[in-house]
Amino acid sequence: MKLIVAIIQPDKLDEVHQALVDNEIFRITVSRVAGHGQQEDPDLYRGQEVAPSLLPKVRLEIGVNDAFVEPTVEAILRGARHGDGTIGDGKIFVMPLEDCIRIRTGERGGSAI
Repeated sequence: MKLIVAIIQPDKLDEVHQALVDNEIFRITVSRVAGHGQQEDPDLYRGQEVAPSLLPKVRLEIGVNDAFVEPTVEAILRGARHGDGTIGDGKIFVMPLEDCIRIRTGERGGSAI
């Protein structure tokens, strides 16, 4: 089992969600977050450079069984990329998921996902 965390641009959420549904990935958690990556946007205030602003982003968290890792990553890549890709399109992190427990039934492991 893996936990896939993706940070994407807010305007790409609908496209990513549709790409995930097309790949039969339905269980997803979405959070509105703010962050800053490699975007070049030096802020000047009265001639002084100040810390860059935190930009609105969307964080997706998806727990999947091993067979769904690549289809999930490919769906996110397909939906989140602007054109041929631009700085700020986001990141995908794939992490091991030690256990998953369905609260309603107490079911554990891959079948609880």
